[in-house]
Parts: sequence; structure tokens; C-alpha cells
Amino acid sequence: MNPSFHILSALRQLAPVTAGDRYIVAISGGVDSVVLAYLCKEAGLRIELAHCNFQLRGAESDRDEALVRKLAAGWKVPVAVNKIDLAGYATTHRLSIQEAARQFRYEWFASLAGQSPSTSWILTAHHADDNAETVAMHFFRGTGLAGLTGIPARQGAVLRPLLSIWRNEILQLATENGLEYAEDSSNATEKYTRNYFRHTILPAVEKVYPKAKENLVDTIGRFMDIEALYKQCVDRLRGALLLKKGAEYTIAVRALQRYPGQALLHELFTPFGFSSGQLGEIQKLCKASTGAQLAAADGAYRLIRNRNLLLLSPTRPDTATTLWIEPSDKTVRFAGGVLSFSALPYTGKTPPTSPTEAWLDAKAVVYPLVLRPWKPGDYFYPLGMRKKKKLSRFFIDQKRSLSEKETTWVIESQGKIVWVVGMRIDDRAKISAKTRQVVCVSVSVDG
Repeated sequence: MNPSFHILSALRQLAPVTAGDRYIVAISGGVDSVVLAYLCKEAGLRIELAHCNFQLRGAESDRDEALVRKLAAGWKVPVAVNKIDLAGYATTHRLSIQEAARQFRYEWFASLAGQSPSTSWILTAHHADDNAETVAMHFFRGTGLAGLTGIPARQGAVLRPLLSIWRNEILQLATENGLEYAEDSSNATEKYTRNYFRHTILPAVEKVYPKAKENLVDTIGRFMDIEALYKQCVDRLRGALLLKKGAEYTIAVRALQRYPGQALLHELFTPFGFSSGQLGEIQKLCKASTGAQLAAADGAYRLIRNRNLLLLSPTRPDTATTLWIEPSDKTVRFAGGVLSFSALPYTGKTPPTSPTEAWLDAKAVVYPLVLRPWKPGDYFYPLGMRKKKKLSRFFIDQKRSLSEKETTWVIESQGKIVWVVGMRIDDRAKISAKTRQVVCVSVSVDG
């Protein structure tokens, strides 16, 4: 296949590209990116070259920039150059040089893509050798299934159309078309892990298995198929096991224990800030008694054992405040959701039994009402009881979990609790035969 047609074919397989789309080609001046840019130009694509001068190699860095500008001028295509002190950037952001280079490049490319009303794609020159090296490094470093699927051919607007082409093919294309490119001296040093694998590890393996790199790339395809099936299974289990209730989730312990090992725990809990090192502790929590808990490594969530459930709860719920409610307030938003108020004549209809709705005798409701989080020492007269009960005791009777207790709100009238929101009204505010007006209050979770 004509190499330019290969580029077009690869792009069409990766994304819904159309005529008039803009292609930002990440170009270092090295052979890989120069060949990519050349093939895109020859294919008639609307390209723009984007080059980062990281000022890490002195005169070499300036030479690479000059070459990119020369190519752009010769090809009559736009070029964008960003000159940055990468060493300083890495120090400021507490990143390694390689991490800083990657982060800065992709953030800048994305900003360039956002400057045009046209659909913009970002093209990078990763090829089959890069893919084989990446999987080998991941394998020896230690990785999960995703780490064995190689470099993604597409990540959002970033496309990598050369992943099926080998480095020797790229060099041949450069020679055949008389392309000028720069040699990066840092590619020869083995102080970088990738270079060590490229120059030492993989060549040694190829002495035993001559097609080692080809086999690695073939294996990537198989692992991609396996990962797709794995993700479908995980998504199905996540939907069945993680049941959302307000701001928290519940997980049935017995259902979770049907799946031995830590793979499912990793998929369920690492998105909530738990580390891989905590998976064993989560397994222990499944066997612990009620009240045992484990905070996520990043502190955002915690897991609490509550009878036959695990509760996954935010550790920093929305800031609690005290709100005053006037008769004109029909809707009140608060950390626990949304309250809706209405006043109606009482017609003898039986009050709703849902805990999310409260019908209060208007005579017991004196404005302004106060909406606030409950606090230790609070008490009320639960509907149907003539004796007062502390909320702390009421929560125990209702088997309220720790996180549910911490997010419970009450409505007060003249210092007396008339409704423990979402649970029960006060008996003194209930509807009776003497009731003439009803204040109807309901609560719903916001979002």
C-alpha cells in the first residue's frame, strides 16, 4: 500500500475524520515524526506542525527547532513552537524530566487543538517498536491487564497512525524520500529505561527468539480483546454490587465474597482512592464486625462494615450549615438534597407513609423554621410515642449507619424538632382530627 494511503486508512479506522479536519502533528525533528508529517502532507491532509524546544540539549535543541521551522517553510504548512525551560517546569511540578515533558507536551497540544473552530486531531509518531518496548517495560515493572495492551491507538483527540509500522520501515521511507531529520544524541544513552530496553534487553532476547518484538505486538492484540471482555464483566458486576444511596454506596458482603482474589476489589475500590496495597485490608474488613472501617489512601472515602454490608462513604460530606426557612420558601437546597414545601387545607386524607415526606399540623409549625444537622443531645418525640427519645438512641434503634448518622438533618420550630429529615416526624406535630391546615414537606436527593 502507498504509505500516504496507509496514513489515511489508519486515521479512518481510528476516528470519524472528515475533509477539512485539522491535524496537529507533534514533531521533534527526529525521523519518526518527520516521516509522519511528510506522509500526512503527501496525503493532502490539512496539517500544522507543533514542536517543543525543552532546552535540555543546548545547541542540539536549537538545531531541532531550526529544522522543524525549515521543514514547515519548505512544505508551506503552519508551525507552532513552544520554547520552555523544562528542567524548571519539572522542579516546579515535582515531576521527573520525562513525566514533565509528556505532561507539558500533551497539555500544549490540547490547547492548540482548542484554538480552532474546526475539528482538530493531534497526531504522534509512536510506532510498532515503541509498542513492543512499552509492553516489555510494563511486564518487568509489574502491571495489570491494561498495561499489557500497549500504547493506545487513540486517546480522545490524540491519534497514533504509525503503530503498525516498524522503525526500520520508517527509516526506509525517510531514505527513499530524501527526508532531512535530526539525530537525538540522548537516544543513544542507556540511562533512560526505554533506551536500555531498546539497545540491550530486547536485542538480547531476540538472539533466542528472533521474532520477539513481532510476537509482543501480536500479543498486544490478544490482550486488547481480553481486556474488552474483562471490562464488560467488571461493568456488569459494578452495577450489580455498588448500589448508590445518596452520597454513599452499599455493597453486600456475601455477594462480594463470591469473587475470590483481589481483581474485582481493585476495579471497584481504586476509583474511590483506595490503593492496591489496601486490597488485603478490604478483604479483612469483609470479615470484621460492625463498626470496623478503613479510610482510602487519599482520604476521600472510607469503607465501613455495617452488619451484612460494606458502606462506601465520603469522608468529607458537604459543609454543614444552618438554614432559616420562611413561609415564602418553596424549595430549599442543602447538603442532604432538596426540600420542597407547600401548605394545603386538611381534607381528612391519610398522611403519606414514605419517610421522605412529612405532613405537619400547621399549628405546630412556627416560622422561621431552622434546618440544621443533628447534634449530640438532640431529642424528639417519635411519631406514635409519648416519651421523648434522644436521636443517638433513635439512630441505634433504626440501625442507622455511622455515615448515615453524620449526614442526618433536622427541622426545628421554636427550638423543637418537628422532623428528622427522611426518617420520622415529631408526634407533637402530627395530623389530628383538629387539624385545619397542613404543611407538606418532602426531601429528594439533589442529582
